[in-house]
Amino acid sequence: MKKLLLAAAVLVIAMAACNEKQSKDSIIGSWVMPIEGQPGKMQGIKLEEGGDASSINMATLVYKYWEQQGDELYLTVKSIGNGMEIEGVDTLRIEKLTADSLILNSNYGYTLRYVREK
Repeated sequence: MKKLLLAAAVLVIAMAACNEKQSKDSIIGSWVMPIEGQPGKMQGIKLEEGGDASSINMATLVYKYWEQQGDELYLTVKSIGNGMEIEGVDTLRIEKLTADSLILNSNYGYTLRYVREK
C-alpha cells in the first residue's frame, strides 16, 4: 500500500511539473501588436515549443528560433530588405509576462508591447 501511495505521489508531482511548463503565463504562443499607421492590422511573433519561432505579418523580418534563459529572450532573426539579408540574435529582457501581455526591452532602448493572439 505504501508503494502504491508513493507511486501515486510521484505521478502527481510529475504531472504538476509538466502542467507548470504550459502555465497560462507561458511565453509559448502568438504575440501581436498594432502596426503603426495601419489601423486594425497586427504584427508579431509566434514562439513554439521546441524553440522554433516565426513572424506574424512581417515579410522583411523573419524570426527563426527562440530561447529563454531567466528573464532574457534570445531571438534568432533574419532581416530581409534593400537587397541584403542579415542574420543575427536579438537579446531582449522580459519586463512583463502574464497570460495576455508580454513586454520586452531591448539593449538598444526600445520596448516591444505584445498581447497574446487569441
